[in-house]
Amino acid sequence: MTSPSNDNEGKGAAGKSPAACPICDAPAVREYIPFCSKRCADVDLHRWLSGGYAIPAEEDDSEGVSLPDDHQ
Repeated sequence: MTSPSNDNEGKGAAGKSPAACPICDAPAVREYIPFCSKRCADVDLHRWLSGGYAIPAEEDDSEGVSLPDDHQ
């Protein structure tokens, strides 16, 4: 079984150029999509691992509230 031919390899939808690297805005390289290089991929990984990408959350005040002794 053969795979279908893809004349747009390395390009985005409809033959457009690949998206820009989210770290440095250079064109993405197929090997590191969506990044342009291993360096930018590693920068992104470091941001994830160090907590640089965090979703702010509101703490729920009801958590950690203890019940009075007669309700346990």
